[in-house]
Amino acid sequence: MLDSLFISATGMHAEQAQIDTVANNLVNMNTMGFKKSRVTFETLMPQPLVQGAAPESAAGVMRGMGVSGTNALLDFAAGGLKQTQGELDVAIQGRGLFEVQLPDGSLAYTRNGALHIDNDGYLVNADGLPLSAMIQVPSDMEKLLIGPDGRVQMKLQDSEQLTDLGYIQLSHFANDAGLQPTLNNSYLATEMSGAVVYSRPGENGVGLLAQGYLEGSNVQMIEELTNMMTAQRAYEANSRVLRASDEILGIINNLRK
Repeated sequence: MLDSLFISATGMHAEQAQIDTVANNLVNMNTMGFKKSRVTFETLMPQPLVQGAAPESAAGVMRGMGVSGTNALLDFAAGGLKQTQGELDVAIQGRGLFEVQLPDGSLAYTRNGALHIDNDGYLVNADGLPLSAMIQVPSDMEKLLIGPDGRVQMKLQDSEQLTDLGYIQLSHFANDAGLQPTLNNSYLATEMSGAVVYSRPGENGVGLLAQGYLEGSNVQMIEELTNMMTAQRAYEANSRVLRASDEILGIINNLRK
């Protein structure tokens, strides 16, 4: 009976993690480049139903001792492209991430390609973090061109000649789902994600760039609402098991000879 208390409690914790994850997905449904997360559930400490029985025997059926649902993995499925006509808006068509430099010098990664030019002329993201390529645009620039292969060119005022400014490389990982979400819709590399690999757009399986577009989130409202309702009902079921176990223990404690 005590097992049922702990098992139902782990179920409530797991479903609460699912509810929190789904809520975060829904809140960021309109955030450009946002990637939804999903919770994975695992059985905790499976034990033989009959103590001492071999696992391969009929009597050695394994029973779970609860569930863990704290491991939220990122889903890097592509979001829809939205045309903006902005020359500093860039979307990735396929795999890959923009690499930006944090104030402490470390690196972060994002799919949000809403760029702009800071006071020093560098290309920065929506949060003011410069691209690691450190591409600087002169103040007399009239038009900026970002090619599908990441080549950045500009046209000066009163000139038809294009000048190369550099390349925007894309970053990718052996396991993108292992990245750690951080503030401002960015991600940090982890041991689970593996080391970063740099490639030009269109090479080594990474996508091409699309100037004048932004990538929307990959959150589907109906899917997330369904997941939310399922998690809430599962939470209620576990809470009822917890209450029923408590009531049974109460009856046992009140027994009289």
